Amino acid sequence: MEKRMNMEMRQIIVVEGKSDTAKIKQAVLADTIETNGSAISRETLDILQHAHEKRGIIVFTDPDYAGERIRHIIQEHIPTCQHAFLRRDEATPVRKRTSLGIEHATVEAIQQALQRVHHVEYTKTSPKINQVTRADVIAHSLIGKSDSAIRREYLGNILHIGRVNGKQLVKRLSMFDISKADFLQAVEQMEKMMDEEK
Repeated sequence: MEKRMNMEMRQIIVVEGKSDTAKIKQAVLADTIETNGSAISRETLDILQHAHEKRGIIVFTDPDYAGERIRHIIQEHIPTCQHAFLRRDEATPVRKRTSLGIEHATVEAIQQALQRVHHVEYTKTSPKINQVTRADVIAHSLIGKSDSAIRREYLGNILHIGRVNGKQLVKRLSMFDISKADFLQAVEQMEKMMDEEK
């Protein structure tokens, strides 16, 4: 039987539904708030804002389009919230007819994702030194090539920043304060992994 993390999460974990809450509670001692779908109401956003001010929130949604949409809406409303991510393969159901979801992940995968939580802070200052640029992303074939989507998925898994499209990639790298050095190291790891799978 999988072991629960021997700690209580102070932050409230934001999930999509009841089955996600049940799975989270198998992995950690934590309170959750459910968005109940991707059409987040103003009332839910106000509750999340209050929860964030009191204890902090960790957004932990499914690694699919709807999950990313929820994450984006919350991020826009609460820029300093935290984020946890699962890889798509970690959230894949045994029966392929059902959709991706946190409820399909192992307790261990959930624990690891929560241990790697990203804290995001927006500041209205000048651009960061050694920030990854769109030119860097293009130079490493993460945009504009036939295999760019696969390369972005590898990179997202290595850096634990989730799955993103080309337009979102530079923003997500900046959002999680990924330095150029960390980016280049991840690109190198990505290249090795892809070569090994050929």
